[in-house]
Amino acid sequence: MKKLLLLSPLARKSFLGGDFYFRLPYLGLLKVASLTPSDWQVEIVDEKVEPLDLTQDADLVAITAMTPAANRGYEIADAFRQRGIKVVMGGMHISKMPEEALQHCDSILVGEAEDLWANMLRDFDTENLKRIYRHDNGYPSLSNRPAPDWDIYRGKGYLPVHFIETTRGCPHNCEYCSVTSSFGGKFRNRPVDEVEREIQNLKPFEGRFTLKNVVFFVDDNIISSRKHAKELLTRIAPYNLKWLGQASVKIAGDDEMLALCRKSGCMGLLIGFETLSTDNLSGVGKSFNKPQDYIDVVKKLHDYGIGVNGSFVLGFDHDDEGVFERTAEFIIKAKLDVCYFSILTPYPGTALYSHMMEEGRIIDRDWSSYNTNNVVFRPKLMTPERLLEGFHETLKQCFSYSSIISRLWGNGTYKNFFYPMNFGFRQTLKKTVQHRQNFSYGPDTHP
Repeated sequence: MKKLLLLSPLARKSFLGGDFYFRLPYLGLLKVASLTPSDWQVEIVDEKVEPLDLTQDADLVAITAMTPAANRGYEIADAFRQRGIKVVMGGMHISKMPEEALQHCDSILVGEAEDLWANMLRDFDTENLKRIYRHDNGYPSLSNRPAPDWDIYRGKGYLPVHFIETTRGCPHNCEYCSVTSSFGGKFRNRPVDEVEREIQNLKPFEGRFTLKNVVFFVDDNIISSRKHAKELLTRIAPYNLKWLGQASVKIAGDDEMLALCRKSGCMGLLIGFETLSTDNLSGVGKSFNKPQDYIDVVKKLHDYGIGVNGSFVLGFDHDDEGVFERTAEFIIKAKLDVCYFSILTPYPGTALYSHMMEEGRIIDRDWSSYNTNNVVFRPKLMTPERLLEGFHETLKQCFSYSSIISRLWGNGTYKNFFYPMNFGFRQTLKKTVQHRQNFSYGPDTHP
């Protein structure tokens, strides 16, 4: 049989890139594997969980790459091509920077793999591989697609969670986000029947973990279509799942949907609060977020037993040096179950990238630094050094022992999940921040 090697390169500078505590499975390559004809032998190597042997044989190597992993992806591609092995590349960064990528590979796939991948493989078989494959007529349908085979990931040491996709696309087109330009400005829904069958066929993970049926819905907004979400959550309720997903702040105003989330096994939702500044929200196109309502949003989800993973971005144009303390104080006051921070990052393909290029504010073109943990641009109201320092200070404050206990105590949410998650973050941050910034993580660093 022909051998196909599917590779996910490691983003080496990322906090969460290769650490055990966040070894999450990569859904994209499983989907590509499911679209591959049966006359191919498929192997997936994810450098996050296993080493890559650059001397192994393959008929075709396919590499996916987000921006922070692009340089490593190019290194791998160059190594295999030097041995005469054809290499194709795809993924978010490759789709936005096609000419750059073509310096390192034989062919690229721009956009989503559905309806393109099979054509690429046929052309490879006939030695007619094109340089670029892209969709000519909009975005592909999500219907009648094969389900991922999770058995491929058995024994790789991933955390025991299945990733499932039910929608793609987003109409909001926030300035710093590339989802809309990559997947379209409308939500596309998978048929609920197909999602339910995928859930029915999931197998428990082996090992010492107690949460056997954890699912993360990777949709940017699990309730993007209320009708679709209502049917989906009603249908999955009997399967005794423990699931997580992402939603906008708007879900707090929909008691029926919150009740369905709780009934269907929702442990928590990632909410993109982004910032406490209305000026920032207006500037980046997310003015439907209302910071004055954030605490009520968190309380409402807690009333339904749903944990809140609050996501925040630091370094917007209206962020001064007080943003770090304000954000940390809010997170503790709101009793967020867990929090995630990103340094504003101008990814290729976003309006933010275009604006900052025009203004001459980008100061680092090393793609490995584009991981939301480094400063690659010149902020307006502080120095790059102060933004990085404040980012680390905020992490340090919010993941101290006293902060974790204060935030989680009395929330009524799923403690068996959120306490380990917080301590996993703390352990990862302790190692990486201490190594890079020489921060002292004592038994309790919260004031």
